[in-house]
Amino acid sequence: MGRKRNAPLNKLFAWVRRQSTKVKTFLAAACVICPLVALKLLVHDHNQFFVVSEAVHFAGILVLIYKLTTQKTCSGLSLKTQELTAIFLAARLYCSLFMEGDIHTILDFVTLVSTLWVIYMIRFKLKSTYIVELDNMPLYYVAVPSAILAIFIHPYTQHARIGRILWAFAVYLESVSVLPQLRMMQNMKMVEPFTANYVFALGVARFLGCAHWIIKVYDSAGKYLYLVGSGYIWLPMVLIAEVVQTFILADFCYYYVKSVMNGQLLIGPTDSGRLRVLIEFSHDSPDPKVKVTVQIRLGHRDFAPRVLVPAVGAKEIIVVYPRVDIW
Repeated sequence: MGRKRNAPLNKLFAWVRRQSTKVKTFLAAACVICPLVALKLLVHDHNQFFVVSEAVHFAGILVLIYKLTTQKTCSGLSLKTQELTAIFLAARLYCSLFMEGDIHTILDFVTLVSTLWVIYMIRFKLKSTYIVELDNMPLYYVAVPSAILAIFIHPYTQHARIGRILWAFAVYLESVSVLPQLRMMQNMKMVEPFTANYVFALGVARFLGCAHWIIKVYDSAGKYLYLVGSGYIWLPMVLIAEVVQTFILADFCYYYVKSVMNGQLLIGPTDSGRLRVLIEFSHDSPDPKVKVTVQIRLGHRDFAPRVLVPAVGAKEIIVVYPRVDIW
């Protein structure tokens, strides 16, 4: 029944894949413009986009908390993304205490505390389930460029210079903080559902933040970009940062929506690949001639991948799976 119900969706996605690059680009632009138009017409106070964006981010953290407390595992979760999130939230909270002191401050504080709890659980309570070798993007790859950019391009306001630099640093770092998580997903070749829900929440939050800036620029016929900034550069850089993060998450969100509609498990868009499976042997060393059979079920489809026979004393096997069309 589920396959019949989702047949039109499968046909739609198959039709999209067959189209030319120009048609795909047009369809992608339409999928972005239509929600923006709807938000502009339906929401009169566009500043509320930031409040909703921060609330959605907090909801994503709640999903992680539920996963960690109920399943007692942090498998598939990037500690480095959580640490980057805590860094930019701490910087933004410090600035917010002196610059705003409103609902944004409360949301940032609650989200920061929740993120620190997630970091504590990964580092200490659930350390044995953390796959550190797959979370291999160095923090300085994203933190250092963000800091350098913030020193040179930051807002010109009446506040202290350190506060203005920290605010810019938080904006830039937030735009790339999800990269370690996406890198870890690529390394794993498969995405755990709760982690997928968390990343999708980040995508929705970033779209709302980006929508705020785009609508502001549209309403002012572009003049909003030059209201304040370091040499007319700050606000355009904020918009660029929002757009960059939105596009970073857009591809994942597309496959996420597609998988949810089809009731499938997420797996990276790839040709045939390898899935590392940790195993425990009942004897000191397995018989290298023993044939290992593995069955993988992805959504509604079964796969019987080729398995590389483990060597004597091995503690893991390598599963070679065929190409699949889902993310």
